[in-house]
Amino acid sequence: MTSSSKPKITVAVTGLNAVDSPGPGVAVIRGIRDCEDFDVRIIGLSYESLEPGIYMPGIADKVYQIPYPAAGTEALLNRIEYIHDIEKLDVIIPNFDAELHNFIKLSSRLKAMGIHTFLPSIEQFESRDKVNLFEFGKKHGMLVPRDKTIYDVGELNQITKDFEYPIVVKGKYYEATVAYTLEQAQKAFHKLNAKWGLPVIVQEFIQGTEVNIAALGDGQGNTISAIPMRKLFITDKGKAWAGITLEDKTLIDLAEKFISATKWRGGFELEIMRTTDGKPYIMEVNPRFPAWIYLTTGAGQNQPAALVKMAMGETVKPYTTYAVGKIFVRYAWDQITDVSEFQKISAFGEL
Repeated sequence: MTSSSKPKITVAVTGLNAVDSPGPGVAVIRGIRDCEDFDVRIIGLSYESLEPGIYMPGIADKVYQIPYPAAGTEALLNRIEYIHDIEKLDVIIPNFDAELHNFIKLSSRLKAMGIHTFLPSIEQFESRDKVNLFEFGKKHGMLVPRDKTIYDVGELNQITKDFEYPIVVKGKYYEATVAYTLEQAQKAFHKLNAKWGLPVIVQEFIQGTEVNIAALGDGQGNTISAIPMRKLFITDKGKAWAGITLEDKTLIDLAEKFISATKWRGGFELEIMRTTDGKPYIMEVNPRFPAWIYLTTGAGQNQPAALVKMAMGETVKPYTTYAVGKIFVRYAWDQITDVSEFQKISAFGEL
């Protein structure tokens, strides 16, 4: 297919914060750009002026700032309407948990404007929420650690009625801390409450090996792609800085079971703790692509590009093979830019 015959599409992507706890946006964009089936223009959507993806060459063709999720759906819609008038967006791919609720609520209004998304429903989104995950696991026969949702630090004083230390203390959206004492649990509660708000989730600690699965569902219960990965290097924030694709039918079966049970529409990540006797516990379900999603492209299953195609109404056949033993190694890179670039995005919200 020549470049002139390729369909031209414009895709907007959030999550450009390629820092030590990176967003998925840069990796999603790289996957889309690697696809030779369309001629793509990428519009970056940023929240802050120093998100590295704004300034990286070859990532976004243009960047616009959008309001924080707390501003609500109308503020977001107004900004997207402005951007759409200029850029004629075809697809939007949001990549942060905290913003997904707004984008899901707006999906039908965006569709009326000609902007496609490929997102889970509100019901799907909420069923895998940390506060609902244990009940979800019970309902569908999946192993999930016991948990308790707490709204006051004083509730930790009674936590030993339900759990033994160590326990895992989790933020509403992100971050988790293993606490071995009450004092450590209280410190984690205050930190996570200050950063992400209430509730805070206390979860049973499961000893084992952590593995992750990046997967893509078609919204009809079919798995388009599922690739398991084991972390080889983990940062102090628990993020994978290197990882390797695994051959593990049990993990792929688990992803397929999740998609079949939920009829999940879009990308997601299962965070799994595999015990010494081989049992896979679902620790979290992240309702969007993970930051390491470019590994799926490198392994032969380009999940971001497949999502774009499905968003545009194409039927995508499930992938059947991928390369085992593919490794990603993330790295830090000093991107040099000029203060004028920073001033443009800060003052005008565009670059």
